Parts: sequence; structure tokens; C-alpha cells
Amino acid sequence: MTMSVPAGAQGMGDMMGLGGDGTMEMTGVQGWDPAVMDLTIKGSDLGETGPGVPSEIRMIMLDNVMYADMGAEQAAGMDGKRWMKLDFQAIAEEAGSEELQKQMTGSLESMNQDPAQQLALLLESPNLQHVGPQKADGVPAQRYEGTLAFEEIIEGNESFDFLSEEEREELVANAEKSGVKGYDTEVWVNEDDYPVKMLLGVESDEGTVEITTHYSDYGARAEVEVPPAKDTVDLFGMLQGLEEGLADAGAGV
Repeated sequence: MTMSVPAGAQGMGDMMGLGGDGTMEMTGVQGWDPAVMDLTIKGSDLGETGPGVPSEIRMIMLDNVMYADMGAEQAAGMDGKRWMKLDFQAIAEEAGSEELQKQMTGSLESMNQDPAQQLALLLESPNLQHVGPQKADGVPAQRYEGTLAFEEIIEGNESFDFLSEEEREELVANAEKSGVKGYDTEVWVNEDDYPVKMLLGVESDEGTVEITTHYSDYGARAEVEVPPAKDTVDLFGMLQGLEEGLADAGAGV
């Protein structure tokens, strides 16, 4: 997947994790049922977000736990351990926040959603028209194109299922305030109803963010291995230790 943000589209760039006039490229493997991934993210301004932040980050997920490679420079300050571990489920449960737990669960369910099912929801939109047969990346496919509203995008994504109707309306209103006008969409679908290629143009008052995604190797086993424990730092455990240390210090005052 490649995403580019035009110069001047600072607001849209911030929403998507990039500044204005930035690019991001993501490559790797992602599987579902169970949800797994091993992705490498490269960004034109990733290394500019802070000292020691690498311009390329590898992220692995297995058993609902995420691991992020923070690079050699960051590892120097963490006893040589370059992998940050984030157990989202444990964080949500410890926080005791029902809303946070719903959000975490929704995000995990979204990652575990069959892409054919997710795509089917979008193809039901009257705003997407069937163009006809056309090869994409050398694969026979059916092409669809049109402009989807922001509401249709969130309807097709299970990670938003935890939101109440009022919260959904607020999300849509905020998108409109940020100038999001719609999603110019082109998608090529193979004979098994899976996407082969997708082009999205997210229109706003600041310009158009362009996202191009290529999919391949459906049916292959997603071989994902987590880094060894000796090379990882548990962010949640580290924060818990810090919190307990501060509590002990407070008790001694």
C-alpha cells in the first residue's frame, strides 16, 4: 500500500499519521481467522517525528499482541531490546474502561474480518458502478468505480461497530468539518470476490490523499513469528512498574 498526502493538506495528513506533502509505503503479509500480520512501514517523514525514530518500522501481530521494531538507536536505551510489545487486550482490561475495551475489541475484530465480506458491503453501494471485466496486476478481475461517502466507509469497517449511533453521527460530522468530501474509489475484484487492486482518492478542501493497494497470494499460509522474549520490552509492564514506583514514592513522602 502506498499513500501520498499533497503539500498543504496538513489536516488530512495528521488524520492519517502523516504531515502535509508526505508519503508512506506499507508491504508485507496479513491474515485473518486468526488475525496475524507482519508489515514493514516506510514513511518520508517517519524519521522526523522524533530523535531516534527509524525511517522504517516493522510491525508484527500474533495472538492479539503487537510488536514494533523501534530500531537500533532506540534499543540502545532499552538494554539492547529493539522490539516494543503491546498487548492491547491486557491494556484494555487493566484500564477497566468499558469503552476502551469495546474499541480494542472492535479494532481486533476488524483485522480478523474476511476482506471479501468487507468488500461486499462496499459493492452494495449504489454509488459504485460495475464497469466490466479488466485485468489488474495480470489477474482477471471485475472493475468497479464511483465515489463513496464517509458513512459508507465506516459501515463497511467492523472496527467502528462499537460506536453508538450518536458517536457515529459525531464522527461523520467531524469528518465533514475537516473537509472530507468523499472517497473516489476504483476496485478490481477477482473471481473469488477478493480485491486485487484498490485506488482511493480521499477528497478534502486541502487536496486529495491518494491510496493505492495491491493484494496477492490469497490462500497462502501467513507465516508469522514473534521476536524472542529476550529482545522485547513490554510497554504495558514498563508503565505498570513506573506507576507502582511513583505510588511507592508518594507513600513515602
